[in-house]
Amino acid sequence: MGVRFLKIAAVYFLIAVCLGLVMGIIHNFSFTSVHAHLNLLGWVSMAIFGLIYCVFPKVGETKLAKAHFWLHNIGLPLMQGVLFVQLVTGNQALVVGTIIGSLLVVLGVVLFVINVLAHIKTSNSIFANKDISM
Repeated sequence: MGVRFLKIAAVYFLIAVCLGLVMGIIHNFSFTSVHAHLNLLGWVSMAIFGLIYCVFPKVGETKLAKAHFWLHNIGLPLMQGVLFVQLVTGNQALVVGTIIGSLLVVLGVVLFVINVLAHIKTSNSIFANKDISM
């Protein structure tokens, strides 16, 4: 799962950077919250999840990790896509989509924390039993 998280994190990074570039070019920063969330929940958080799952590969192979991946990758585009449309149209009725997406992301993060607390041990790190001193 670590590699999958890292690859999709790079995609979110590209989307967020392009959105930031477009906002700068047109001098319209009304999508700043979408840009920030794509960077923080898409790029940064997912890259960190991916690195953790790479360092602890057994933790990344659990059902919790797979559920976390899908909840995050359904919830984040739903949350930010609906928010983007809401900002464009001004339709406040769409807020329910943002809430549902947010809840999926939160649930995914809860599963990540449970996974980390239940399964990460020094002995299952890729660095276990290796001399990494300099």
